[in-house]
Amino acid sequence: MADEHHQDGEGGRGADGGSGEGIRTFPFPVDLSLLGVGMQVGPMGAGRTWHAHAPLHRVHRIDFHTVMLFTGGPVRHMIDFAEYEASAGDLLWIRPGQVHRFAPEGEYRGTVLTMQPGFLPRATVEATGLYRYDLPPLLHPDEARLAGLTAALGQLRREYEDATTLPLSLHTAVLRHTLSAFLLRLAHLAAGSAREGRTDAPGDSTFTLFRDAVERGFATNHSVSAYADALGYSRRTLVRAVRAATGETPKGFIDKRVVLEAKRLLAHTDLPIGRVGAAVGFPDAANFSKFFQQHTDQTPAAFRAELR
Repeated sequence: MADEHHQDGEGGRGADGGSGEGIRTFPFPVDLSLLGVGMQVGPMGAGRTWHAHAPLHRVHRIDFHTVMLFTGGPVRHMIDFAEYEASAGDLLWIRPGQVHRFAPEGEYRGTVLTMQPGFLPRATVEATGLYRYDLPPLLHPDEARLAGLTAALGQLRREYEDATTLPLSLHTAVLRHTLSAFLLRLAHLAAGSAREGRTDAPGDSTFTLFRDAVERGFATNHSVSAYADALGYSRRTLVRAVRAATGETPKGFIDKRVVLEAKRLLAHTDLPIGRVGAAVGFPDAANFSKFFQQHTDQTPAAFRAELR
């Protein structure tokens, strides 16, 4: 199995919560996937882990997609500083890079799907909103939607476990199509939960390009105009697209991403506050503290102290 890696390449904080300067990040376990394909689906259960050295009840990151469909509960699960309580019939959708932690006392029962980035084509990624970090992680489908999701996930699991009927290339293609069908149902549910009464635009290319550009550049670029110029859009076009997709302004979207990363680093690394600021685009520590306090009503030091 590939070794874990660390945020900022610092060599970091262990999965046991020890000191260090990075957030432990675990890669997709290709060697545990049947036939080495870029996904896994199977039952949740005791002893299942991303990595031999990854106790799941410790804070860590994963660099792949995870969806859990629960048949039992309740279970409390932390994702990016929010606690979510999932019960039978609920789903948790965790995206790459999100800091999360399993509840040590929780009994996780149901089916878990994991997927390596790059397993699906770009068009499907956009249509299913795989990187829509603004969508809610916890989903409560009604009876009809749950039945559809359960059937789609069950079919995906059967195709995944059928490793002998088809050649590997065709087997992988069938998995991609079956996975896409499940994720389209899931994305429709997530978009409806997030924006009742607003335009559902998970595949809007303008927002998608902006979101991806922010994910690549938020650590150094906080300027809406700079993103608009780089993408070839007017500022007004960008504002309309981002507001339609998220209900936020582009500046609000950028600031929210910067604050989230700052919180992750403050809570789960031992980086000095000045270096945390520099890591999210504030070379001046005083400016970082002012920005952070404006958005959280706490100083960086107070936020860190509250969580330790």
